[in-house]
Amino acid sequence: MRDLSRAAGMSLAGLYYYFESKEKLLYLIQRHTFATILERLRRRLEGVVDPEAKIRLFIHNHLEYFLADQKAMKVLSHEDEVLKNGYGAEIAGMKREYVRACVDLLEQLKRARGLEFSSRTAALSLFGMMNWIYTWYNPRKDGGAEELARSMAEIFLYGINASSGRRKAQS
Repeated sequence: MRDLSRAAGMSLAGLYYYFESKEKLLYLIQRHTFATILERLRRRLEGVVDPEAKIRLFIHNHLEYFLADQKAMKVLSHEDEVLKNGYGAEIAGMKREYVRACVDLLEQLKRARGLEFSSRTAALSLFGMMNWIYTWYNPRKDGGAEELARSMAEIFLYGINASSGRRKAQS
């Protein structure tokens, strides 16, 4: 809270005037984040029929949002167990909705391509791949959201060996 009050240019007491507790502020950050990312995903997926394109959009949407606000990603990654008093249940529901959206996209890909894999495991693996970028991401080395999303999508969808083979075959 002290860091936030300094960043906002207001006193700690002034911050508590607007937010009754750290928990309430954390809840509002998480609610805003999940509501925003889910709405952006819905808009971006409108009219898209190719299951692979949908997964690529999912990855790009996630990375673009969190690269623009890496501090929010860090908060979401480390402070999700703190919320109580109904706040936690609401945020957990939003998280389930977001994971479910990813699982549903993977189910569509499975049906379209006749694949067999655990959609839940694949979705959670993808989140593991995407959610730790705040610990290592360097825009000078790793590119922007679009480039990073393309690279991660290739690795996720085709593996590290297959993605280089696909590029050679496309040349």
